[in-house]
Amino acid sequence: MSTMTTTHVDIPFPPDPNPKKPRTVIPPGSWDSHFHIFGPPDRFPYAESRRYTPPTAPIEHWLRMSTAIGIERGFVVTPSVHDLDPAVTLDAIARSDGRIKGMVRANAGMTADEIKRLHKGGIRGLRFPFAKVVRRAFDAKEFHANIALIEPASWVVEFQIDGDSLEVHADLIGNVPLPTIIDEFAGIDPGEGLDQPAFRTLLDLLGKPNMHLKLICPDRHLALGGKYEDFVAMSRAIIAKAPDRVIWGSDWPHSYVFEVNQMPNDGDLIDMLADFAPDDAVRKKILVDNPKRLFDFD
Repeated sequence: MSTMTTTHVDIPFPPDPNPKKPRTVIPPGSWDSHFHIFGPPDRFPYAESRRYTPPTAPIEHWLRMSTAIGIERGFVVTPSVHDLDPAVTLDAIARSDGRIKGMVRANAGMTADEIKRLHKGGIRGLRFPFAKVVRRAFDAKEFHANIALIEPASWVVEFQIDGDSLEVHADLIGNVPLPTIIDEFAGIDPGEGLDQPAFRTLLDLLGKPNMHLKLICPDRHLALGGKYEDFVAMSRAIIAKAPDRVIWGSDWPHSYVFEVNQMPNDGDLIDMLADFAPDDAVRKKILVDNPKRLFDFD
């Protein structure tokens, strides 16, 4: 009798094609402040530097998903799969009938002329991917060069960063002369509690008027065995600290899901927000008022 061995391959699954209508009432004008578009790769090739090869996730699919769960506006973030090429993001913005704006990745070779071209195409933000998951350390030289270029355009700045790096560079991040966003909870583990040094640093930063946080990726922590009540506690502490500077994102199409039966339903993700922010007026700030102020510059 022969035995068969299998090897685990990290291939992301496509997003749930049937988003549930949330039980939570979504206010008109709500934003999905963090999602990605992948390909199609025959038009927008994936970067050779990519860490995984995802299924195609075109703008038409996000538009259908967002409509199903009650989202009207969006802020698309250029993913690592497309690296420094903004073409897929610019195309999505152009074909969204005015529903979305977007963000590109930091680039040491960026020029003032490129900023003008991207701004004309609907780009309103720059993301610094300085995190272990993307295999990049904090690059102060790139940071300063890029901030100087985008400051005249009044873009927002976003950091994908780990908690230990956030502690080291807190003064630099907290004094950026532009609206600044921390995403993915700075990689902080909710299970370590609210008194851990990295979380205290995050709360201190959120006391500054330029600092914002994206509520995204609770499903990742849960898939790794995290406790939902820990994530709720951390989210509520953040919202209590800065209710006017917290925004929500779906992270569609959930590219880090590599296991069967782990793909979240986007309607369920909206319903989680009701646990993080039980007050209707606060949820309206998170879904409508705060992102509109950040992204709807026109």
